[in-house]
Amino acid sequence: MEKSVVDLKWKSIGELLEEAAESNGDKPLFIYGSERMSFTETNRKVNRTANALRGLGVKKGDRVSVMLPNGFDFPVVWLALAKLGAVMVPTNVGYQEHDLQYVLADSQASFMVIHQDYLSVLDKVRSKVKNLREVVVLGDSAGIYPTYSEIISGASDEFTVADVSEGDLVNIQYTSGTTGFPKGCMLTHRYWLLLGQLASEYAKIRPDDVNLTAQPFYYMDPQWNTILCLIGGIPLVIMPRFSPSRFWQTVKDNNVTFFYLLGTMPFYLLKQEGNPDLEKNHRLRVVICSGIHPKFHRIFEERWNVPWREAFGMTETGVDLLVPIDDQDSVGSGAMGKPVRTKEARVVDAEGKDVPDGEIGELVIRGEPMMLGYWNKPDETAMVMRGGWFHTGDLAYRDPKGYFHWAGRLKDMVRRSGENISAIEVEEVLVQHDKVKAAAVVPVPDELRGEEVKAYIVLKEGENRETVPPEDILEFARKKLAHFKVPRYL
Repeated sequence: MEKSVVDLKWKSIGELLEEAAESNGDKPLFIYGSERMSFTETNRKVNRTANALRGLGVKKGDRVSVMLPNGFDFPVVWLALAKLGAVMVPTNVGYQEHDLQYVLADSQASFMVIHQDYLSVLDKVRSKVKNLREVVVLGDSAGIYPTYSEIISGASDEFTVADVSEGDLVNIQYTSGTTGFPKGCMLTHRYWLLLGQLASEYAKIRPDDVNLTAQPFYYMDPQWNTILCLIGGIPLVIMPRFSPSRFWQTVKDNNVTFFYLLGTMPFYLLKQEGNPDLEKNHRLRVVICSGIHPKFHRIFEERWNVPWREAFGMTETGVDLLVPIDDQDSVGSGAMGKPVRTKEARVVDAEGKDVPDGEIGELVIRGEPMMLGYWNKPDETAMVMRGGWFHTGDLAYRDPKGYFHWAGRLKDMVRRSGENISAIEVEEVLVQHDKVKAAAVVPVPDELRGEEVKAYIVLKEGENRETVPPEDILEFARKKLAHFKVPRYL
């Protein structure tokens, strides 16, 4: 049986923001360095942004690419689009020509909000992306495009939330998914509201809590953290990027009480010289992490004087499995946890039949939050949503306690420092090199990053390592792909 439907207090993200602003007023919602933005200030700027974007022609259902670095502006633009009923396409700021052209064309984005630092990449693809009508630049556009500061300067800070319901689309979030090229996960207002609700319940949010995010806002993690903070009435500390050398100072300076990290991040922190005053003398009460290495789990807890608890989820499914905060016995077990209250999980064989506890099969998930499907890819959606269950492409087993454990991957994918990299996408770029006949990309283990990208190359007849040095192929790839997709080994 499917889990029962959960009734939410809000029908849209905009409605949640309005309520949170009224309830929390001048309390800080976002903290970035020494700057603070209160709940009230955020709502007013969101309203100005929504009015300004509507003035440019953005309407309900329009796709809007947002290519901004961390700070206040990304969440403000996202919340403004949510109030408009428009759809954000979060765009990785590391994208190069190939990546950016693909996402803009595939999403059919008609508008874009971009930081001035990334205009050079946009310039290379703008003429090839016919659907892109208007570009707004954060910073200096050299007079070519309207700037964000210009369009909001005269806009009203009063805005009536559009006719938006919880089932309306608010994100097309690109992920490498299970196979092939990156696919756009269609995520609704309800998806984010329920994900934030479940996370706030799990963390047992208190009025004096302080949350932190170090991941880029074009990932899903800072977005659900934003919703959690709106629900809990607490601040979100935003780091410009994950910086191992500045991380614990930021935690201590801002009295942070919990945060979410990806499994590779603690290894970077572990390599820092120990500083007990920073690493132990803090207000942290729990760290939520995906992919905690079992052999290092206890080391993490002892070094940083805080419980670390495992979580499993995907862009397609939000949160699926969690280890209870009070379950100290799970430390070092490798357990990913049990299903959250709105989900069911099974381990199945190739025919979709349950396998006995302890045996490895594919992890499948049912319940909500769940994506509506992949944008404009009904066949791929049908492939992963077989029989009403989402097929994760991850291998797992269930132990006698009912906890699930990760055991490998079915997907043609590399998982590098938390990034999902499609092997097929990298191969498609490598074979565009005029001297490459064929390419095959595989993951290889890496102590720091989990996995690294390795490419096997077959050169065209008459070519060899002397005529085509490996660095030539890598340099070609760097011009086409985001840096994290470029092979480490050839």
